[in-house]
Amino acid sequence: MKRLKKLLGAFLLVLIGIGIGKFILGNKPKQVLGPTFFESGSSGITSNGEPTKIKDGARYEVKDGESIQAAVAKANQGDVILVYPGTYSETVYIDKDNIRVHGVIENGERPTLNGNKQLNDAFLYSGNGITIENFKIIDYKGNGIMGQAGNNFIIKNNLIINTGVYGIFPQYGKNGLIELNVLSGIEDAAIYVGMCDNIDVRINEVFESVAGIEIENSRHCLVEYNYVHDNAGGLLAFITPGLPIKTCDDVIFRGNYVLNNNHKNFAIPGSVVSKIPSGTGILVLAADNVVIEDNFIIGNKCFGIAITDLENGGMKFSTDGGLDPYPDNASILDNYMANNGYNPSGAIAKLTKVAMLDKLDIGFIGGGSNHCILNPGRYVTLGLGSFAQCEATSTKAVKTYMLPNPVPPKDVSQMKKGKMAYYGICAGCHSYNNIIVGPSVADIQMIYRDNPEGIVEYITNPIHKRQDFPEMPPQTHLPEDIKMAVAEYLLKVTK
Repeated sequence: MKRLKKLLGAFLLVLIGIGIGKFILGNKPKQVLGPTFFESGSSGITSNGEPTKIKDGARYEVKDGESIQAAVAKANQGDVILVYPGTYSETVYIDKDNIRVHGVIENGERPTLNGNKQLNDAFLYSGNGITIENFKIIDYKGNGIMGQAGNNFIIKNNLIINTGVYGIFPQYGKNGLIELNVLSGIEDAAIYVGMCDNIDVRINEVFESVAGIEIENSRHCLVEYNYVHDNAGGLLAFITPGLPIKTCDDVIFRGNYVLNNNHKNFAIPGSVVSKIPSGTGILVLAADNVVIEDNFIIGNKCFGIAITDLENGGMKFSTDGGLDPYPDNASILDNYMANNGYNPSGAIAKLTKVAMLDKLDIGFIGGGSNHCILNPGRYVTLGLGSFAQCEATSTKAVKTYMLPNPVPPKDVSQMKKGKMAYYGICAGCHSYNNIIVGPSVADIQMIYRDNPEGIVEYITNPIHKRQDFPEMPPQTHLPEDIKMAVAEYLLKVTK
């Protein structure tokens, strides 16, 4: 009872932090706003109550009718761009280091980036030390905020609605914080951490998307105190074959509220997330050293927690010899679970029927080793015969996975060789032999064999040829030599 009271107390703090009073009243929240971090004329506060002051460098102010991109063009390292309430229909590229793009909230109104269902991306950053906060981002076709190999980022207190494939998507970055954002209506993952290291994902609300929060081929990620509800799938720790980074390791899912993730899966047919059954609470697919602790997991109709390997997850991995397809060392500690697995589908439905179960909190299918569970008798389980009894332990000593000091920028010389551009830009949507969002690299290689010029032409002015894939955003922000380098590198990739 004491532990449950502690969890309920943490839940109330999350509700206060995100401002989701409608949930307390039993209503479905819509476009709920988090706390105001920077009212005009104030210094603002961070999530732990500390002041967040604008200092160093110059300030550039952007008012309604002006261009955010024009201010980025003028800014230098250490500068702050203050964007005032208004509507801005543009894509903002940030390829400089230590730039803070900060929405000023006045009388409850925040600056809005509106893609009008025509533009692909709201923010694209490749610089290091980028902060993007306090924006409303709506109706883009590709991504709300996408990072392309930028380290030391902060994405905070944004409202992101109907932005196509991803809401927040840092790719191939290190040392980042994603905090106090509210996202909905995303057709892949609302928050997608791809091929990253040392990332905290804290106190966000994600709903009515295909996947709530997905940690894919990433390491050292702390996902805590998020409100994840009414998606097709809630929290995911994945390995996707065919990506340059071959592991997903050391992920903590802690103190999250994973509720009623029973939304229809409306992902692109054939994509990785299209295989996620509606009603998924937490899914661990081939990832290692995942800890699931102190979560409320309630009302997910297919299962509360499932741990499985790539084969049972429907992934092609036979041609990717660089990865281990089996999950190892999963730890399921104390969690509150209720009313999960009451209406499963697919293979889960067949398994629960054979086992004569009418509910399913936790299931394990396939290979993998060294898993453990604390107090298994508290849950309805399937296939956990090989699980050991976890020692009475917790992850409370882990306060953050962010590093105490900024990490150096990635080696930009690799960009000119095509490698880093491929890692940071292409690999998030193009696995070598699986469909993530766009066609596989193997298919692209067959189409453009010995023709890197054709790839350069296409990525500069893409034409939406196939309705089974989303429209590719133009990569016009890349210099010509980088586009050619990445095209040549893409044609050489073998796995």
